[in-house]
Amino acid sequence: MSSAEPSPGPSPGPLAGIKVVEMGQLIAGPFCGQLLGDMGADVVKIEAPGQGDPMRQWGQKDFPLFWEVLGRNKRTVSANLRKPEGQDLARRLIEGADILIENFRPGTLESWNLAPADLLALNPRLIIVRVSGYGQTGPYATRAGFGGIGEAMGGWRHIVGDADRPPSRMGVSIGDSLAATYGCLGALAALQHRERTGEGQVVDSSLYEAVLQVMESLVPDYALAGFIRGRSGSILPGIAPSNVYRCKDGDYLIAGNQDTVFARLAAAMGQPELAQDPRYATHEARGARQQALDALIEAWTRERTVEEVETAMIDAGVPAGKIYRAPEMLADPHFKAREAIVEIDHPRWGGLPMQNVMPKLSKTPGSIRRHASQSIGQDNAEVYGERLGLSAADLEALKAAGVI
Repeated sequence: MSSAEPSPGPSPGPLAGIKVVEMGQLIAGPFCGQLLGDMGADVVKIEAPGQGDPMRQWGQKDFPLFWEVLGRNKRTVSANLRKPEGQDLARRLIEGADILIENFRPGTLESWNLAPADLLALNPRLIIVRVSGYGQTGPYATRAGFGGIGEAMGGWRHIVGDADRPPSRMGVSIGDSLAATYGCLGALAALQHRERTGEGQVVDSSLYEAVLQVMESLVPDYALAGFIRGRSGSILPGIAPSNVYRCKDGDYLIAGNQDTVFARLAAAMGQPELAQDPRYATHEARGARQQALDALIEAWTRERTVEEVETAMIDAGVPAGKIYRAPEMLADPHFKAREAIVEIDHPRWGGLPMQNVMPKLSKTPGSIRRHASQSIGQDNAEVYGERLGLSAADLEALKAAGVI
């Protein structure tokens, strides 16, 4: 784990100079803003005065740390978007921005007199990223939609878990994060289009379609072969061996499903004849006898520790690995060497470790330059003074009126 000291100032990275206004809350919109900020964009997040993003309160016990990741590399201002004066503040910020991010229910921007058509008339170069449950069009567009609903509609929930149990969920908000990532991808593509034409546009990223994008051949599997994927626990049906196997002192993941890799696995187990056995010699044969093959492998791993199995797999060139938790990540030398986790200096938490910027760019790497703001409207004076020319007296008047 490396150490970094966040500091304000010009944003390094490939998106340096790009101005982003983030009007989202919870996860999907803010994660899109985090991705852009990590790559150097100047992100200004607008929050409701006195309330702020609910993510400020999310965490374990007395440690609301989710915000510290989502809120990094952003300045925050407050504006009551239900008041005309707050809408005017937002409109003026957006007028000078390159990208606007929002993840409210469709129609909300319009109700605040911030319709995309009007914003694009004001700023024709503007790129508007709209993240929602069902998209901006269609019969479900105005329904409320959280990440879990998108995961269910996109096909994810049905296939996650054990076959004899109800659909399970992943331990993170994957639907929100996927929609945010595709929203970011759309924004970058739109920036390239704007570079050629000068035109801004709207990026429409829905939760359910973002999930659908990563569902591989689930739809054509059914449409052409009549096959409906179901829950299969820790395996993929027909892909063997690829499972988590019990060792003397823990669990270990081995993925040896390709023919030549399986031959190396069999040799490492001291059973090279398995690679020639007609029951296991081919991909199709192994898939048809998946349970029996897993039992053979686990009979071998149960007699060994995780470290012994890992050494054998590394020596044999078999894709395999330990099941990591946060403690293993913080202690692992590969994480350290690649600075996958970075520790930032934080006024409240001291040394605060978190995932570093990804992907890594060789010429213009992103960075964590600023820790998350610690109060709602923390940067009102700086941003509203710098961008809109508002004075201290102007801000006091807005505060007295309940606008900021």
